[in-house]
Order: sequence, then C-alpha cells, then structure tokens
Amino acid sequence: MAAHLIVLFLFSVLKGVHSITTVSKVSVKAGKSISIPCLYHYQYRDHVKNLCEGYFWKFCRYAVKTNEADPSGKYLISDDKKQRTFTVTINHLTNQNTHYWCGMEMNSSDTGVYFQLLVTNGTPSLYVDHQRITGYIGENITIRCHHSSSGEMKWCRLGRNCVTGSSGSIDGTTLTAHMSEPNVFTVTMSGLKSENTGWYWCAKGDIQIPVYLNVTEKFNTTTTLTTISITSHAVAGNGKLTTMEQWNNFTIVENKQHRASFPPKILIIPLSVLIVIVIVVLFIWFILRHKKSKAESSATAMVSYTDCFSPLWAWYMILKKIGKVHHRANFHNDSLRMF
Repeated sequence: MAAHLIVLFLFSVLKGVHSITTVSKVSVKAGKSISIPCLYHYQYRDHVKNLCEGYFWKFCRYAVKTNEADPSGKYLISDDKKQRTFTVTINHLTNQNTHYWCGMEMNSSDTGVYFQLLVTNGTPSLYVDHQRITGYIGENITIRCHHSSSGEMKWCRLGRNCVTGSSGSIDGTTLTAHMSEPNVFTVTMSGLKSENTGWYWCAKGDIQIPVYLNVTEKFNTTTTLTTISITSHAVAGNGKLTTMEQWNNFTIVENKQHRASFPPKILIIPLSVLIVIVIVVLFIWFILRHKKSKAESSATAMVSYTDCFSPLWAWYMILKKIGKVHHRANFHNDSLRMF
C-alpha cells in the first residue's frame, strides 16, 4: 500500500514537472523588473495559472493569478493561449524576491515548476541589452548576452532545442554564435519567419536570461527606442474582469511608420499663386470702390449746381414774362394812337 502511494506521488510530481516548462535560475538587478515565461501544454490553455512565492511548493503563497490580480501592482500575469505561455512579471525587485513557482490549477490539485531569482545590487552575472526585441521577416537579428560567470554558452527556444556550438538552427532558422568581445556572447538569427516569434533564453553555465522575440512584417519604418507595454487581464475582487497595464523597464526596438513630409520648395509655387490672386482681387476691389465714389461725388455736385442756380432761373422767367407784358402794353398804346 505504501509503495502504491509512493508511485502515485512520483507520478503526480513528474506530471506537474512536464506540464510546465520555464527557466531555472535568473540573475537580476535590485530595483528592476523581470519577466519569466512559463510554457504549458495545449490541453491546459483554459486552466487558471498563477505565480506562487516560497521555497517549498506545498507552503508557497499565491502572488498573482490569471483570475485574481495583485492589488499592489508588484506582480503581473498574462496568458497567451495561442503561444501556450503565461508570463509572470515581478517589479521593484528586492533581495527577498528569490524563490518562485510557475503554477497551474489541475483537476485534482495545483502543480508548479520552481525557478530562482538571484537578486544583486551590482551587475547581474548574465543579462541582455533588451529582454524584449523585434525582428522583421526575412531579415537577421542579433542578441548580445553579457556574462561574467563560467560555463557553457547556450541559446535555446523555450520548450524546444538549444544551440551550443558556433552554428545551428532552431525551427529551420539558421543561427550563428560567437564571442564578439570579452564577456559578450553574440547570437545572430538569419532569415527570420513569423513562426520564430516566442520566448528564448540565453544561458551561461546554470544561469539563464529569457528573451522574447517578436517577428513582424517590415513597413517603411524608423527605428526608435521605446518602453514596452504589457496588458494583463485579471478578475478583481468584485468578480469583474479588469485590465491591468504594465510598463516594463525594458527598452526595445519598435516600428513606426514614416509620417508624410513635404519639401518646403513644393509649397512655394502654390503660395506665390495665392498671393498674386489676393493682390489682383484687392486691386479690382479698389478700382470699383474708386469708381463708385467718383460717381457719387458727381451726382452730389450736379444736385448742388442745380440748387445754386434755381433761384436765378426763377427770377429770369419772371422778368421775361414782365417784359412780354410790357411789350404788349406798348403795342396796344401805339395802336390806339393810330386811330
């Protein structure tokens, strides 16, 4: 009976180990953030995932779950069901942030895989320039792994094969590796494809550092440095689905489309034509206004002239009538004298 229980216990442990895959030991700097990927089998895509803190799995405490957010914001979790990977992020690292488990709820009980963080106040023993990078389909990308520890160098895809020598391939993509300078291990992936998108890790001895590669189409772009945003969905205490956005302290290469820019010389001709049109319109308006003013002045002058001579004209007509009357009187007197 005891032997039967032992077999069941070992089976459940092995089942849990093979249900989740992650890195085992990561060197990090105090005060920074780190993202750890946890790969799971397709059959568990709808299961609740979690990050559990503690040295022993049986006594660890849940730091964050995919259906329950961490109100402090120190721990974040997101589940990419297409890639079958949930990612846990730990912010504001301290020397106490050491022992963790990538966990997942199973039908009978939870299962988890352990990883350790080596938090240091100095330079980590293994680190990369950017934990999240972007590559373009058909092009090459180079990753620099800085190290100060001894041991074999590796470049691996999470849950798949590793390349340990100076050349090899992962998912059909050619890979070359060499020591470009002291304490820097350089990995170049050539002829990138969209299926190369995913989590990788660089290793030196027993220390690893995860790297997320996003392969996308290249447009007319400029290369700029920015800060990546990860959106995590979780269910808050009131049962409502909330969205939590995390701004990691990682700098990545991002694509931005060129905004249309026009040479200043192109605008000179339209502006010149516009200025000429405005001048012509103003000139015509001035001429018309001047003619109107002149016509109004002439009409006013004519009225004034008539007003001035109208009394004289009236006197002239009166005098003319008096003259006619006087002439008729004289004619009458002359006629009488003849008789």
